[in-house]
Amino acid sequence: MRVLRKYWLPLFLIFDLLFAIYAFRLYMTDSFDHESSVFSIINNKLKATVTTISDVASTEVSKLTVNEIKLNAPQIQQKPDLPRGCEVTSLAMMLQYAGIKADKMTLASQIKKVPYQSNGLYGNPNDGFVGDMYRMNQPGYGVYHKPLANLGNRYLSNGIIDLTGQSFESVLDQLRKKIPVVVITNASFKPLPNSSFTTWDTSSGKVKISFHEHAVLVTGFDDENIYFNNPLGKKNASANREAFIKAWEQMGRQAISYQK
Repeated sequence: MRVLRKYWLPLFLIFDLLFAIYAFRLYMTDSFDHESSVFSIINNKLKATVTTISDVASTEVSKLTVNEIKLNAPQIQQKPDLPRGCEVTSLAMMLQYAGIKADKMTLASQIKKVPYQSNGLYGNPNDGFVGDMYRMNQPGYGVYHKPLANLGNRYLSNGIIDLTGQSFESVLDQLRKKIPVVVITNASFKPLPNSSFTTWDTSSGKVKISFHEHAVLVTGFDDENIYFNNPLGKKNASANREAFIKAWEQMGRQAISYQK
């Protein structure tokens, strides 16, 4: 007790000092946490702002780069050798663009074929090329996407992708990747009247056909036009974008391309 009385003042000062140190540490911890929190919020906002600016810039750049595309694919004429060979000629152009050595005459000999008529039924272009591809004085029609895709896979090792049934945006997406697309359309590249179509009875079911059927290699687009290599015309020919898409839709949205 005497000791406490003797040393109460030094002990009080020591206790007071320890309390002051403890209080100071609490204050500094709270202050640091608060400042860290504020810094974190500011940092996050800066990151969000940078990300937003980056996204906007990326979108704007993307819009600029895909606003107009025109690929430099080889142009091949189907005539005079293949008066009905627009499909295999378009496939040859696409394969050559992909760096594959393929010519139209070889593809014409390799495409699966079916008779124009047999037992009162027409051939089905979904099964193979219908009739004669080489001579206009013999009956013939054409071929649709499935046999073309199967033939293309012989050269690209299952690299062919069949876009049939999808929207035309899938075709544009391929072009944005700098990859051309073979499409089945009609020779006028605009919608046809219903009178231009007929339905065939085939051994594998009914199929809609038009003798205006044609195939081209789509090579580009802009806001108003679709560009294509026409086996019966010129390289990077153009047609009204809206009309071209509607004509393509009339023919069943048939399109094949490939993946790199």
